Amino acid sequence: MKSWIIFVLLWLPFLGISQTKKPNIIFILTDDHRWDALGYAGNKVIQTPVMDDLARKGIYFKNAFVTTPICAASRASIITGMYERTHQYTFGQGDIKQAYVAQSYPALLKQAGYYTGFYGKFGIQYASFASLFDQGESYDRDDKLKDYRGYFYKTLGKDSVHLSRYTGQKAMDFIAQAPSDKPFCLSLSFSAPHAHDPSELQYFWQPEVDHLYQNVTIAPPIMATDADFLAQPEYVRTGENRTRWHWRFDTPEKYQRSVKGYYRMISGVDLEIGKIRKMLVEKGLDKNTIIIVMGDNGYFLGERQLAGKWLMYDNSLRVPMIVYDPRNPKHQDIQDEVLNIDIAPTIFGFAGLSIPSTWQGQNLASYGQGERPAKSRKDFLVEHLWKVKIIASSEGIRSKHWKYFRYRDDLDREELYDLKQDPLEKKNLASVSKYRDILTLMRQKLEQKVAELEGQRLP
Repeated sequence: MKSWIIFVLLWLPFLGISQTKKPNIIFILTDDHRWDALGYAGNKVIQTPVMDDLARKGIYFKNAFVTTPICAASRASIITGMYERTHQYTFGQGDIKQAYVAQSYPALLKQAGYYTGFYGKFGIQYASFASLFDQGESYDRDDKLKDYRGYFYKTLGKDSVHLSRYTGQKAMDFIAQAPSDKPFCLSLSFSAPHAHDPSELQYFWQPEVDHLYQNVTIAPPIMATDADFLAQPEYVRTGENRTRWHWRFDTPEKYQRSVKGYYRMISGVDLEIGKIRKMLVEKGLDKNTIIIVMGDNGYFLGERQLAGKWLMYDNSLRVPMIVYDPRNPKHQDIQDEVLNIDIAPTIFGFAGLSIPSTWQGQNLASYGQGERPAKSRKDFLVEHLWKVKIIASSEGIRSKHWKYFRYRDDLDREELYDLKQDPLEKKNLASVSKYRDILTLMRQKLEQKVAELEGQRLP
């Protein structure tokens, strides 16, 4: 009898039970989701009960940032674990280079035996998307449809549904048919709460959340005076950030509708995450499925009389990030600065895989064991390298204490902020003689970091 038990124990990994040793992973990315558009972040208006529950039971990163505040480059940084300065991918570049895709977490995770899926906005031009995942579909808002149909063109059965509902259902279908002898990694990329730019109304949501915020008055944005706006250089004042402010926020009525619409779209994503979690319970997978939630970039909601992202202020850069591991449900609120380039190494950390030396982020999985891998991060590069007339290209470096940035076509325009004394970035200290040495030091750090990252490009 004893020898039979030993025999069974030795063979368990080969009988399809090894799946319990490696966790399933669901990575959820939202589009234009700023850090404070979350109940757990202290927002008293928005209703996000499912994400709040994940934050309360998991690890909530209070200082999460993207290194590039635009969807294409940020998403490339997420899958490759590299800064834009290294992978060089953004809009107008054609396909992302194969060398970087080959080193991406989807490609390597699939090779390592994970069953992989992707649904939603891939946001990266790549002709061989279909081969990158075991199952997947890439789709986004339909910009040819200039009204609500841009968000309501996908169908389930005979019904046209909101893209968030469609993505939620595709996720549940994937989970239902995932093989039981492999762990899975499912990447979900919701188009919400991105505005539908071609439409006059901009924001569209599922009917299930239509009742939310109807009797609420949204407080006006802070730092939205004429002086805040006029402090910007002329090419920002006349650029796309200002154009989209006129689309969304330039009257009190438009501001109320837009912010409520933005919040409703986030609540709609929250609703879908709740359905996915319920299915995990029904399938008996909830105790072995890690859920990671992050936004692809921050967002201006009228601050400085601007809209959109792209700029080097924290409005553009700061996003929500939650990691929920049901195997180790110890809640933590983490102050350390964490980045979009940390997602790929963190997924690999949970999967128990060796992290490629080419990746530039930190494995955050060990926070669950009481470690603080990002504590040692002294600073990080922030950049927007796409050169296009309507958006000024910029670059900078951010530490816990200081932020420095400049515009790449106007190097004489520099901004320096003491983040400890001035977290809203109101007072530009670049021209104050008292801070000349700090300005010089931060400029040097930026140029050193740029050279370092350019030297790590793949052949």
